[in-house]
Amino acid sequence: MEAVDALNETAFWLERELADGFKVQAFRRAAGIIAGLSQEELIARVRDGRLKRTKGIGNRTFEVINQALSGAVPDYLENLRRRGAEPLVNGGHTLHAKLRGDLHSHSNWSDGGSPIEVMVTAANILGREYLALTDHSPNLTIANGLSPERLMEQLMVVDGINNGQSSFRLLTGIEVDILEDGGLDQSAELLSQLDVVVASVHSKLRSDKRSMTRRMLGAIENPHTNVLGHCTGRLVKGSRGTRPPSEFDAEKVFASCAEHSVAVEINSRPERQDPPDELIRMALDAGCLFSIDSDAHAPGQLDFLQYGAERAEANGVPADQIITTWPLDRLLEWLQPRQ
Repeated sequence: MEAVDALNETAFWLERELADGFKVQAFRRAAGIIAGLSQEELIARVRDGRLKRTKGIGNRTFEVINQALSGAVPDYLENLRRRGAEPLVNGGHTLHAKLRGDLHSHSNWSDGGSPIEVMVTAANILGREYLALTDHSPNLTIANGLSPERLMEQLMVVDGINNGQSSFRLLTGIEVDILEDGGLDQSAELLSQLDVVVASVHSKLRSDKRSMTRRMLGAIENPHTNVLGHCTGRLVKGSRGTRPPSEFDAEKVFASCAEHSVAVEINSRPERQDPPDELIRMALDAGCLFSIDSDAHAPGQLDFLQYGAERAEANGVPADQIITTWPLDRLLEWLQPRQ
């Protein structure tokens, strides 16, 4: 196999099993270093020792490159493949098999770790029919949110990628910040040009219940909002520590989602598990639609949909009530801005 492919696939499996970021980036970085080299030049640099002395090439990445050049699947990658053949979760397999796409993902245009093209390749490998690229909006500066100009530039990049696809569609989108007054952190004109708008609260998460409810209702009532992202903002584990859920009137929020045809996201990131089970059931009782999304910030994390499917199935959410089980034409019709 190609050495670059071996390095990138190694990074994919490490991301999937939540390996330390520095380890993942070591393989992504090594892939970038050798990407411009011909096979002959790469072999020459391995043989004369130059590659091993190259900054950014460590012992493990060198081993993977060397074994790939010999025509074998590298031992390290083979071991990761064996581990990756096992499902991430015990349940939800029937529902997971029905998922066609993912409406929440990030690239290195905001706070993701990989180029758009690498995310698309991973989505194809996983058998997705569509993936929404939803990098952050300008207000979230800590996540390198996209200015209107950068968003317009990204739309042209997405168009170019789709021109080279046959059975896959990269949807244009944004994870737009819900501002304190309930407005969305991007102009209506730009939002109207996107396929998917995921609206999420990222700031002042400890606001009082009344303020947070008013804020969320404002976003849900906006005709451009399609999905309410990670509604409680909680963190239950992980490198960022834990964070309690925001307080809001869930009955009012989910009733508004049902009324305005806004899907409630079941965020599949294992450190979020958002909404909690009791809120999933409350949203189901309210008649809401759902979107099982990965919120992937790296290619390997696109497979996190398994976590969301397990939780949705355990809480009795019917497959047809989950918009990410729908075929693309039905989804696109539903995504049309409300009047």
